[in-house]
Amino acid sequence: MKLFVPRESDPIETRVAASPETVKKLAGLGFEVTVEAGAGAASRIPDSAYEAAGANIGAAKDAGDADVVLRVRRPSTEEAKACRKDALVLAMMDPYGHEDAVEALAKAGLCAFAMEFMPRITRAQVMDVLSSQANLAGYQAVIEAASVYDRALPMMMTAAGTVPAAKVFVMGAGVAGLQAIATARRLGAIVTATDVRAAAGEQVESLGAKFIMTDALKDASGSGGYARELTPEEQKAQAELVAGHIAKQDIVITTALIPGRPAPRLVSKEMITSMAPGSVIVDLAVERGGNVEGAVADEIARVGDVAIVGHLNMAGRIAATASLLYARNLLSFLETMVDKEAKTLAVNWDDELVKATLLTRGGAVVHPAFAGEAPAAVEEKPTEEEKPESEADAGQAAQSVDEAVDEADIAKNEGEAQ
Repeated sequence: MKLFVPRESDPIETRVAASPETVKKLAGLGFEVTVEAGAGAASRIPDSAYEAAGANIGAAKDAGDADVVLRVRRPSTEEAKACRKDALVLAMMDPYGHEDAVEALAKAGLCAFAMEFMPRITRAQVMDVLSSQANLAGYQAVIEAASVYDRALPMMMTAAGTVPAAKVFVMGAGVAGLQAIATARRLGAIVTATDVRAAAGEQVESLGAKFIMTDALKDASGSGGYARELTPEEQKAQAELVAGHIAKQDIVITTALIPGRPAPRLVSKEMITSMAPGSVIVDLAVERGGNVEGAVADEIARVGDVAIVGHLNMAGRIAATASLLYARNLLSFLETMVDKEAKTLAVNWDDELVKATLLTRGGAVVHPAFAGEAPAAVEEKPTEEEKPESEADAGQAAQSVDEAVDEADIAKNEGEAQ
């Protein structure tokens, strides 16, 4: 079995789809691994580290000999054509709104797997690229906000006077939001958060933050623990609550994403202008149009004296860590397609993980959301990038973040805030 890891061609992509750790394990499964020269440079993985792990260093043309290609982002039309027919290509395909690109993958004869479609079930948790990358994006959002804020986040009592703690508001309590809350709390900020699901309140409060939710909304939990679409009355009530709260905040982080649709608008220019000069907003949904009016992709825009951070690929800004986690996600999924005794590819096309993620096969688009078999499937997607599948999974997601937070620091921060 031959496996190829290319250098990503997207100029904003700093991650890589394999690490020295996963290369060793791939070799143990029977793969002959080739990594394109310089593929890991932006993730602080030199070619020599891959060679030491057992990989060959090659060039882009080696994709044509590979049975399996591991990528971070969807290959371009030219890159797809350069791959061998029937090769397995695992990547974050971002297919919504890019149907022509999906057709190009089919025409190239590839078996393309969209890793972001991995189902939220117990056996697939270790393969969940959305969770691993959103977790880091939430962390990095706070780091970026703190940098632009240009003030101290924790309360400081000094001989020269007391510095008040910064107030941070997180909109959305999915994986990214929970990690943003945890990180802001570690840095000593006073944190509040909101979500349209009442169940998210317990997760938020478990991290030492205050949960706010309008009484008019009650709960917008939908089937399977996902959020349902708000009624016009609920949207108005939620907007009024947010408008009054944002005016008192120093930092706001928005995380709402809807697969296949533009990101919902959560923060208006009127809300932004109500914030104090020097305040900062970080929009994690900017790649899908943004949650914040005035956000500009890949720029730090300004509305008055308020900065709106619109960095693309937030997880990629911490690429050295993001690549390690993403590489493990890919390895875990690929392992399910290998006969470990015979050391050959043995894809079970009826496996629920394969069926959920397979975009193209045999020259055709086969995923029901894009092949026209079940158009309603898009509507059943979670209304935020990182909504846990059930209350049990939601508790587990909150616990995993909570365990990463030093309880002593939280207690100390709470005392300082009081």
